[in-house]
Amino acid sequence: MSLSVIRRLWMVVGLALWLPAAIAASLPDFTALVERQGAAVVNISTTQERSERAQLPFPNLDESDPMFDFFRKFIPKHPEFPGSDPDNQSLGSGFIISDDGYILTNAHVVEEAEEILVRLADKREFSARVIGADVRSDVALIKIEATGLPRVTQGDPERLKVGEWVVAIGSPFGFDQSVTAGIVSAKGRSLPDENFVPFIQTDVAINPGNSGGPLFNLRGEVVGINSQIYSRTGGFMGLSFAIPIDVAMDVQRQLRTKGRVQRGRIGVAIQEVTRDLADGFGLPRASGALVSSVEPDSPAAQGGIQQGDVIVRFAGREVGASNDLPRIVAAVQPGTSVPVDVYRAGSLQNLKLTVGEWQDPKQPAGSANGSRSAVAPNRLGLVLAPPTAAQRRDQGLSEGLVVQRSQGAAARAEVRQGDVVLAAVVSGRQVRLNSVADFDRFVGGLEAGQQVTLLVRRGEATSYVSLRAGK
Repeated sequence: MSLSVIRRLWMVVGLALWLPAAIAASLPDFTALVERQGAAVVNISTTQERSERAQLPFPNLDESDPMFDFFRKFIPKHPEFPGSDPDNQSLGSGFIISDDGYILTNAHVVEEAEEILVRLADKREFSARVIGADVRSDVALIKIEATGLPRVTQGDPERLKVGEWVVAIGSPFGFDQSVTAGIVSAKGRSLPDENFVPFIQTDVAINPGNSGGPLFNLRGEVVGINSQIYSRTGGFMGLSFAIPIDVAMDVQRQLRTKGRVQRGRIGVAIQEVTRDLADGFGLPRASGALVSSVEPDSPAAQGGIQQGDVIVRFAGREVGASNDLPRIVAAVQPGTSVPVDVYRAGSLQNLKLTVGEWQDPKQPAGSANGSRSAVAPNRLGLVLAPPTAAQRRDQGLSEGLVVQRSQGAAARAEVRQGDVVLAAVVSGRQVRLNSVADFDRFVGGLEAGQQVTLLVRRGEATSYVSLRAGK
């Protein structure tokens, strides 16, 4: 064997020995992060009372239909979804943000929960109560009675870079303290019907039970709450989405101090600025939010914004794309006067307007965003109000009370906001409900667990709904 061949063989052997060590040396070591932060991550299990009427057959959709599984939540409540628990018990994750027992998780983890059990990394278990939940951001704040607890350190999502390593700790399928790692795939993602949250997209393996758990950067700081996945199977497929921690912390602060989340609104409909539209409107580049309509007497109208304006800056922040504007506006405290820069007829104009308050059309006024209503909850979980003049006229209502909010027993029986409760039946006796006082008297006479039947009108259909009064 020639000397040159021997040298080549030694080079190959040396490379084979060096390459694995070099690769290992270039990969991050997550052990210290997990040892330091894992103790602040908790397992959350909840139970809900079963309702026969709530177990409706799932719509007959093909599994490839985007309506079946597009951006599903980690813990689907319907039994026909993969990962659903037939005993109506759900599992999720959360993390401790204060040493006196405040915990962040997802709103859908604790939705309609009758009981919430929190298990710490040291195996201690506590009952938890919901301080508040915001459906729009999918953030919930819960509390356990304990002190001296380990807590996470908050990071800055703005400093995250695409391609940066991130780590998730949670309880996928109930396996506590499971650790997965990946990279940031994208930032500022807008998902369908989720335009108030600039999601962090990652390829971290996330599965049912990780919901509500923390997403860490390599400095061991929480940068997000794992919230959603894209999946055709119910399991991880390489696309997961986390709520930025600064968004979540602002939500929990408002839930703790106000009991609800306030968001700004200005009253415009907008659309994306394409290259062709930019040329047509004389814009220097295809960016901003094109105003397609302005609500009469809205904050935008009062501030001088017109149809055809292109909003490029709002409250000092650049509007790079149309989906940036709702998040920027929502972050402004209602009643605040802010500067707005718009392109109009090819020239930049500076305006000022006072931001109004956004109301979720799915929630009644005064209890927006899925937080607690100012009206005390009752055994049936219903907040009712007399129909407005417009409702009486448009729906032909001459009697009954309109559902403003449905939770607990009523929500499980699928009584919805906008339904009209005409009467209540208990022990064979039917009581017509024509005033809130009638309803309050009726509920006041109920006992915990008592069976109640409501006569409910929805649209043109009227039916009886049975439910059991809560505690």
